[in-house]
Amino acid sequence: MSRIKAPPAKPAAPRRPRAKTMIAKPPGSKPGGAKPSVERRLIGIPVSEGVAIGPVFSAIEPEITPARRRIQAADIEAERRRLDDAVTQSKKQLAKLRGRLDLLPEESQAEIAPLIDVYTQMLGPSRLMRNMRRRIEENLVAAETAVHDESEAIAVAVLAVAGDEAEQRASARRHAEEVREIGRRLMRNLTRQPFRSFAALPAGAVLVCEYLRPADVALLDPARLAGVATDEGGADGHTAIMLRALGIPAVLGVAGATEAARPGALAIVDGGKGEVILNPQTATLLDARRAVTGFARQRQQWARLKRLAAITSDNQAVELQANLELPAELPLIAQAGAAGIGLLRSEFLFMNRERMPNEDQQAEIYRGFIEAMGGDPVTIRALDWSGEKEIDALIAEGLVPDLPPENPALSVRGLRLLLRQPEMFETQLAAILRAAIAGPVRILLPMVTTIGELRAAREVFERVVRRLRRRGERLPEPLPPLGIMIETPAAALSADALALEADFFAIGSNDLTMYTLAVDRAEAEVAALYDPLHPAVLRLMQFAIEAALLLRKPVSVCGELAGNPKFTPLLLGLGLRSFSMNASAVPRVKQRVRQISAEACARFARRVMEQNDSSLIDELLSEFAEAND
Repeated sequence: MSRIKAPPAKPAAPRRPRAKTMIAKPPGSKPGGAKPSVERRLIGIPVSEGVAIGPVFSAIEPEITPARRRIQAADIEAERRRLDDAVTQSKKQLAKLRGRLDLLPEESQAEIAPLIDVYTQMLGPSRLMRNMRRRIEENLVAAETAVHDESEAIAVAVLAVAGDEAEQRASARRHAEEVREIGRRLMRNLTRQPFRSFAALPAGAVLVCEYLRPADVALLDPARLAGVATDEGGADGHTAIMLRALGIPAVLGVAGATEAARPGALAIVDGGKGEVILNPQTATLLDARRAVTGFARQRQQWARLKRLAAITSDNQAVELQANLELPAELPLIAQAGAAGIGLLRSEFLFMNRERMPNEDQQAEIYRGFIEAMGGDPVTIRALDWSGEKEIDALIAEGLVPDLPPENPALSVRGLRLLLRQPEMFETQLAAILRAAIAGPVRILLPMVTTIGELRAAREVFERVVRRLRRRGERLPEPLPPLGIMIETPAAALSADALALEADFFAIGSNDLTMYTLAVDRAEAEVAALYDPLHPAVLRLMQFAIEAALLLRKPVSVCGELAGNPKFTPLLLGLGLRSFSMNASAVPRVKQRVRQISAEACARFARRVMEQNDSSLIDELLSEFAEAND
């Protein structure tokens, strides 16, 4: 059973003279009662928009701190059996959790089910389980010690090689979170410690706790819960994704929240601002109630936008699509009203596996995404492995090289690796081609720097097509177009030549900025120099866009620039009519698109491209936004 925080007993207050000034009492305080609590504001990470008002509910889960225990050689078999029993129990719990998903909204079911599948897969014949057993045998430690040490070692290794792109770091954090979650579950079952329960959660409460795991979120009833605030967590983990899917206002990473929040006291959670207000005064509460009403109107407006076309005020159509990194994000794409998937990162298919997925397995997964989009296009990027992506299957089968510790981003990655491993590349292309019969698909090649690489990739593509036709496979007509990422200065500067060979371009503004400015934004010493508005970056983008448009080749942008409405006028003015972004950004960008004219954007872009100072460019963007609100 979970332990619920009870309000601490209050000592009798000493008698003191009556103050001459009046103190505003919080709502619900009784005349003549104890001294009213002082309003307190805490700041965290906004992860799920909306404003919630309700009493604090706090569920405590005891920390798992298994004692490090050595064993004798004679005990090895007994400890292995204990670990096997814990694995069996964990699988049963996950199966029960999956069965409960029927009680959640359909969109949330689609969000959570794939994560449970990942957990179940890790409890199977994975490197994680194999190494836990090895630690018991070789290190002569108890099962819980082996579980703790191995899950933490893998999580730390995953985070240590995280790349400099925000998406790459987010993926590494999610992978580490998955491994640690399985470790915690196994340790609880080994030590018979209880799991957190939310059965006593009262309707309309604000849940405040140290942390919230994805498995915890699956137990929440969004119809009863008002909001969530936690001490730990971030915006890009599984927990945040699931809270957004459930539509629960949430702020994570609020330092000191559980210490400051008294159970039963009134709290406000602003998931847009990332603010938690404890013991709100009357004026604050009135503001929050207005914010609740305002957000409800905003959501209604976004719901109407979902049905409206992304079209400028002078009737220029704009394609707004969503990036997808995990299957769990698919419901968010449907909620946002995106017109397809502009960038499906296929790396998730290869993670948390001991063996490479075969052609049939990949084809089935791709087909599921294509069918889910209901005729909207899906752009699948071929495996983009680089040093920061810990992909067990690739390592186990010896398919990736040892990267130099210095500048791994400049080594073998993306298309360079695929061309070195043609069998792996052909398997993925064959799977995509077979799945493409279910709907419109485009194939995107990562990290292209020369026209020779593109030609070599097309030869592989055509060889796979011939092989599939000889096998009698049904293929789409016409075949999916083959495009390339523009994410290095070399690709941008040779875009005119590449446009003769590629069917379309996708500009990766994050990597393009990094490689152009030689800046790793994860490095604190140089992070301030990372600037996508640097004139050099914008000129490279402009050259690539113009090269594509000259030959009437589709061109899109899929980096962080695409999802920020502030940049939308500039990107439209440069000639872009296709954007791919995080699903949550689609409504805001669509709203901006519908407010402005393409002609005005073109004039604005000409002014911007005359500038040599990124700070002045930023000022121009702000001025344009204010003038067109």
